[in-house]
Amino acid sequence: MMINRRQFLTTLGLATLGTQMPPLIAQGELSPNTILKPSRLQVGDTVGLIAPAGVFEPKYIEVVKQYLKELGLKAKLGAHILDRYGYLAGKDADRAADVNAMFSDRSVKAIITVRGGWGCNRILPLLNYPLIRSHPKIIMGYSDITSLLLAINARSQMITFHGPVATSTWSLFMLDYLKRILFDGEAVTMQNINTSEVRVEAIAPGKARGKLVGGNLSVLSAMVGSPYLPSWYKSILFVEDTNEDIYRVDRMLTQLKNAGILNQISGFIFGQCTDCSLGDEPSFTLMQVLQDHILPLGIPAWYGSMIGHIKDKFILPIGLEVEIDADTGTIELLEAAVN
Repeated sequence: MMINRRQFLTTLGLATLGTQMPPLIAQGELSPNTILKPSRLQVGDTVGLIAPAGVFEPKYIEVVKQYLKELGLKAKLGAHILDRYGYLAGKDADRAADVNAMFSDRSVKAIITVRGGWGCNRILPLLNYPLIRSHPKIIMGYSDITSLLLAINARSQMITFHGPVATSTWSLFMLDYLKRILFDGEAVTMQNINTSEVRVEAIAPGKARGKLVGGNLSVLSAMVGSPYLPSWYKSILFVEDTNEDIYRVDRMLTQLKNAGILNQISGFIFGQCTDCSLGDEPSFTLMQVLQDHILPLGIPAWYGSMIGHIKDKFILPIGLEVEIDADTGTIELLEAAVN
């Protein structure tokens, strides 16, 4: 029986799916089709602040509290938020304990990480995923927080949010999306604002639907082979990165390809590669690398969405069904991301 190349590649991808299946699902404790949505934010709510990765400086506490106050929210600090352990914001067990504690604390309605850096991967085995699922809440961040968001989505089957950390510059652009998505529960369509700094470049045209999954490319590729990644089957993969040579981006995309991930997705978005460089040696451009990896997949794809280490960035619900249009560079939420 003849089978086309796309079907064959998808079959190969599905063969790897079983090895990546989160243990809680594989053991029958959770249905892979049951995705929980957290409750929406309301004025007066208390937001938990945690530092699950790099060191958080005390001088930023009042600034962060003021940001939240302007949104009508109150702040509650994690017990270990100001701890230091080398370049980490405390020992692994203590940083994980802050995550678990914020989910179990009924007075806390949402959780915002204060910064990225490095360290979230180290605490993934220490998180209480059944506890997290039993207390679904908004949790948001980006960069190194990618691993925390993906693990909670995969193991607790809950929508998580790729967006600003508490120490980001909370621009009017981000505040608008925050209000519409997290407060109002609006199924928004996200599209770049017209600036010369951030523009969409199509890789392959068309529209696609699927579950939105992704984050920082370096962090995501370092998670390959672990039990903390969600299913990639017919998903919309978004990635971003910063301060990387192009050959390293090539290497990480190659890893996703060789792991059978790229062959499963139905759409691809590369946000921003901030301060990425060609390096000193002869090099491809980033677009050439993206075309090498993505064009053969035959899926809609583009580069340049407002995702990543930039001032104005989208808030992306990981695990939510979306429709993308590579011709216009739009991401349409097909339903509310919160209850």
